[in-house]
Amino acid sequence: MVNQLKRLIFLTGVFSLLIAYPSWAEQTAVRGNHETQTAQITPSSQLQITEVRLNPTDQELEIILETEGGSEQLQPVSRVEGNSYIADIPNAQLQLRSDNEFRAQNPRSDIAVVTVTNVTSNTIRVTVTGATTPPQVALFDSDEGLIFSVTPTTSITQTPQASETPPDQDSIELLVTGEQDGYRIPNATTGTRTDTPLRDIPQSIQVIPQEVLQDQQVTRLTDALRNVSGVVQIGGFGGTTDQLNIRGFDAYDILSDGFQVIPGFTETANVEQIEVLKGPASILYGQISPGGIVNLVTKKPLSEPYFATDLSIGSFSFYRPSIDISGPLNPEKTLLYRLNIAYENAGSFRDFVNSERFFIEPVFAWEISDRTDLSINLSYAYDNRTFDRGVIAFGGGIADIPISRFLGEPDDNSEVETFGVGYRLEHRFSESLTLRNAFQFISDDSLNYRAEPLELDEATGELIRNYRSNDTYAETYALQTDIVGKFATGSVQHTLLFGFDFSRQTSDYTRSQLLPELTPPINIFNPDYSFLSPFNLADPTTREGFTETSTTDEFGVFLQDQIAFSENLKLLVGGRFDIVDQGSFFQEANSSSGSDSSNYAEAFSPRIGIVYQPIQPISLYASYSRSFQPNFGQRADGSLLEPERGTQYEVGIKADLNNRLSATLAAYEITKTNIATPDPNDPDFSIPIGEQKSRGIELDIAGEIFPGWNILASYGYTDAEITQSNDLPVSATAALVPEHKASLWTTYELQEGNLQGLGFGLGLFYVAERPSYLGDDYVLPSYFRTDTAIFYKRDNWKAAINIQNLFDVTYFDSINYGRVSVIPGAPFTVIGSFTIEF
Repeated sequence: MVNQLKRLIFLTGVFSLLIAYPSWAEQTAVRGNHETQTAQITPSSQLQITEVRLNPTDQELEIILETEGGSEQLQPVSRVEGNSYIADIPNAQLQLRSDNEFRAQNPRSDIAVVTVTNVTSNTIRVTVTGATTPPQVALFDSDEGLIFSVTPTTSITQTPQASETPPDQDSIELLVTGEQDGYRIPNATTGTRTDTPLRDIPQSIQVIPQEVLQDQQVTRLTDALRNVSGVVQIGGFGGTTDQLNIRGFDAYDILSDGFQVIPGFTETANVEQIEVLKGPASILYGQISPGGIVNLVTKKPLSEPYFATDLSIGSFSFYRPSIDISGPLNPEKTLLYRLNIAYENAGSFRDFVNSERFFIEPVFAWEISDRTDLSINLSYAYDNRTFDRGVIAFGGGIADIPISRFLGEPDDNSEVETFGVGYRLEHRFSESLTLRNAFQFISDDSLNYRAEPLELDEATGELIRNYRSNDTYAETYALQTDIVGKFATGSVQHTLLFGFDFSRQTSDYTRSQLLPELTPPINIFNPDYSFLSPFNLADPTTREGFTETSTTDEFGVFLQDQIAFSENLKLLVGGRFDIVDQGSFFQEANSSSGSDSSNYAEAFSPRIGIVYQPIQPISLYASYSRSFQPNFGQRADGSLLEPERGTQYEVGIKADLNNRLSATLAAYEITKTNIATPDPNDPDFSIPIGEQKSRGIELDIAGEIFPGWNILASYGYTDAEITQSNDLPVSATAALVPEHKASLWTTYELQEGNLQGLGFGLGLFYVAERPSYLGDDYVLPSYFRTDTAIFYKRDNWKAAINIQNLFDVTYFDSINYGRVSVIPGAPFTVIGSFTIEF
């Protein structure tokens, strides 16, 4: 299998190079997403901008910066961040008659906001944010001053292009840097399904951008989410699945471009940024945990040729090559492609544990017309790794054995194959009315077998185990359709979203296990790995288990309105109605008959929030939102329980500390009700009186303090407890939820001199102690982990060394299985990487 994968990587890379070479050969000053054109302009005395005027036309928007001494000395430096075009103009100062800041909200229906501000005493910043995509911008000299000619674009591409120069104006060349995204991302789609500035959304949303993933050498989703407050790792099913807890509630809801993915190991090679929406999100995504969701925003095709390759090599025999390649397939640039490939092979600090992974995703984008775009994506992932439950724990704590000791069997294994295909179609009837339709199919075929830990004899160290296997095949079909309309009622601006979605998930699951007496125990102090042969699944005399097939249909319809009463007062209101219908068939092994069961649930989930901005950099917000999840408990009379409901109240402050640094401070209370708990009159049935409550405060900071110094910091206080139950201790802290969690990641890169491009990184990660399981008398101890990095950027390449767990502290990430095993964190780890872009 390894040789086949290597051949596939090689052939795919050669094919991609052949596709892209003709376009590369034509490029001289443009490389992928990095366009560099330097104007030979020599600054002299500081110029004053005395007036800012907007001149909207049918096709474009002119932003005119009036100067007293001519504009020929100005040398703007521009970049693109999200949907925003940003130009910094050195050697200039904004001196308006009324105020030293200019701001225009929605000057056109396809332009969200235009701002002109003083960044420093001698630098002006012009920011133009498109409603859905970054605009195209060209600069011109005129007798009036400096003119930004802004052409809104609805193209599916991500690279803004220059407009043609009018005959009566002189073009000014721009220096466009390759820094398309920094640590601060101003816009996100996860919170509203429209591309909305984060400062205008009355809910906490945190974004981990591509630059952070690269700087930290992230390949696991759980490692990336260490940077976000209120999010911790739980479980992991033997290291094969990403499982999370957000704001005190288990959250298995991981999305990719708005579609739920089948739970498993999440690939990051094709991820542009990770968006974390805190709190209930059922209004947009249906049955969702009240804690929140994680949405992976994938990389899209580019209109200019781009090629990047990365090789990472590290401790424990880790190596991972990857390729990211994109560009046009025709001269008109109406047909684009992007291809991401990654291969990973690694050992582990754990005995007998190793892994191999291959991922490939081609994406094609077709601009059918100036109003219609279509993109098609395919993906394939193969993952083969040792199934590893971790270190043994018991009532008194975690066993005092080396964290490297493996207590399964050497051939314990998990093998997963995932295939996906989908499309996205967008048609713009006008600048104010857009129809979007998307479809996604995912299949997941997994097989694992392992010696599962059950019970430890603390006196002898003998660990009782049971050899078992899971064989699962699952398919998910999902369809989303929505309409976005922008209109005004008097002076009030509206962005109306109406849509519906449907999904069907089918699953065939078989669990087999040896009869309890047939799996030998193992001594945790002196292990003997002698049980090496998997059992015969077809032999009914040695096994037990069951088979379950299920089908789940979900349908939802929703309506949302983003209302701007004025530039500084916005209201978000909406609701969703959901129907979930599930049927399953259960059959015991060696039985000729089985049983059917079904569950039907309906729920309405509202959300309302308000944002008030007393001054331009500050947003005060408050919101109320609800979530739901089907409840599979059953009353004694045979009726099904009502769905679990989550209710959140949240207030917060969002602040742009400067034009490159933002912070969010949020306080919340979430109550989850209708949790199934045993009926005191008949424990075989349930009643919906269980309740869990979580209160907390979160602070997240992201951006650039000053040129070259980036920061991503967070702190979360979480008070999660059981408030009502018949089988769990009331007032007990929810399992695996730390009261305190904090992180800091910061990098500094030298901006000038002989060592320009040399940079350093420092990461600090703290997690307080956590109860291992409700009712147990041991806790996972707190830990403080330190990471560092050193890197050097030059031209189109970057070399880096990342050190994780610099001081080699022993720590544990989570419980892995019930009460008897925990996941140890990796010791001192070094990863070296080299990246080159063309």
